[in-house]
Amino acid sequence: MVSTQVAEPKTEKRRPNDYKSNVKPIWCPGCGDYAVLASFVRALADMNLPPEQVAIASGIGCSGRFPAFARVYGYHGVHGRPVPLATGIKLGNPELTVFAFGGDGDAFSIGAGHLPHAAIRNVDITYVVLDNEIYGLTKGQPSPTTPTGHRTKASPYGKVGRQANPLMMMLSYGASFVARGNSSDPRTLTDLIIQAVRHPGFAFLQVYSPCVTFFDTYPMVKEKQTPIPDTHDPKDLYSAMRLASDPDHLYMGVFYQDDADDNYLSEMVKVSAKAGQNGYGIADLVGRYQVD
Repeated sequence: MVSTQVAEPKTEKRRPNDYKSNVKPIWCPGCGDYAVLASFVRALADMNLPPEQVAIASGIGCSGRFPAFARVYGYHGVHGRPVPLATGIKLGNPELTVFAFGGDGDAFSIGAGHLPHAAIRNVDITYVVLDNEIYGLTKGQPSPTTPTGHRTKASPYGKVGRQANPLMMMLSYGASFVARGNSSDPRTLTDLIIQAVRHPGFAFLQVYSPCVTFFDTYPMVKEKQTPIPDTHDPKDLYSAMRLASDPDHLYMGVFYQDDADDNYLSEMVKVSAKAGQNGYGIADLVGRYQVD
């Protein structure tokens, strides 16, 4: 007797190289971004995500090159705009796993106004900020996260102004996932990227990615980095704020996570359903503006 049972197709197991494009990275030798890219493709491989179901939006700066180096969908946008781009991509195709990549200038200067909106809407995207505490691509001007008093060719008398605290910004804005990693620890960074992707809402991941050309922060990070204590409860917002504001330690790991199912897409689906019950539809709304 001949069996008619059809064998189930085997799930293809992907490797990190499956997510790399043919475009070779051109960052400076020693740049932390190389390790971030390696952790990124490793995370995609560990999750075995189909490349055609992943999208990246980026801004301007060294981090803006990410879409070119990954074999996934990519949109290289303008300065400070990766978050609204990623938001539009996610709402346009909710099935995609969407990333925004930016630098500290992109995220906390011209793009800072987008952060509270993404956080309070809880859009299901992962925002990875490569923080080198300097404007690297434009030759070393101080950025919002540059320490006060730091001297560069563009600030020979020292940076004027306080140093921004990205984690405190995101915690105060109500981001539902806030974490920090380090390019010098790619294994932990890979795990943090995976946790951020699997979080059902807006995930913010600050990554220390030193610029060896204009501001080598490797020694500072090595001296101050500390794993988040095992006793820390990531659901405790005030505990997360205390860790994020500690001036003597750079804690690494997940500071805060709220898995409440109230992300922007799910809420908009509910709004759409309510509107439909009242007789409103896209065709009706568009018809109001039709010219005879």
